[in-house]
Amino acid sequence: MIDNVGDDFQRSTKYVRKKMAGGYLDWSNKPEVYKHYAASRKIELPFPGQVETLSFDETIRKRRSIRRFSEKSLSLEQLGYLLWSSTGIQRVERGYEFRNAPSAGALYPIETYLFAKNIDGLDMGLYHYDIKSHLLEELDVGDFSVLLARACLGQETLISAGVVFVWSGIFVRSKWKYKQRAYRYVYLDCGHIAQNLALCASTLGLGSCQVGAFYDDEINKIVGLDGEEESVIYLSVVGYPT
Repeated sequence: MIDNVGDDFQRSTKYVRKKMAGGYLDWSNKPEVYKHYAASRKIELPFPGQVETLSFDETIRKRRSIRRFSEKSLSLEQLGYLLWSSTGIQRVERGYEFRNAPSAGALYPIETYLFAKNIDGLDMGLYHYDIKSHLLEELDVGDFSVLLARACLGQETLISAGVVFVWSGIFVRSKWKYKQRAYRYVYLDCGHIAQNLALCASTLGLGSCQVGAFYDDEINKIVGLDGEEESVIYLSVVGYPT
């Protein structure tokens, strides 16, 4: 890692009054806000309905980082609710599909992948969340827990978790409007999603823990990303606490 690169980034992406670049948005080149794996097997998720949850006050008070999980399986209904509440479509207004987590300019640069290890009715493997259709796209089957733990500096919580959420950023979606400042917004967007997930897990009686330490090239290889146009930026584990 290059010394002071973070300091340089912070200085170089500042907004300064009367020194902000002008320009216009080329709407003909606006990036698509949905990603699809057309050839993948599709797994429909239960549509989020009313579920039994804690009150908001109880949810806030019970939220904490959990790193050890039991072998109890999560249901497909719980997984669908976790996905929808963290980054799913909440409403459609004026032709725009707004999601449950805020996004700078409603550009939605974050994609959600997951490793399902212990979900009832779902094969163990890697999946991509198709937000628009609220379904999973199967990428690869098998147990990737040890590989994920190794890529995350040996954190064993990735082995025992029922499901591992892996969030990536497609940077061009935000750079189209915000140029280099976009990187700040991409990371903020992902933080909003992770907090939604943590609170949803808590209100369902599940535990979660967020993971920011990983070997970038290794985790990108597992998910199948190039690490340049799209790269993993955050993870979260979820399961039943021991």
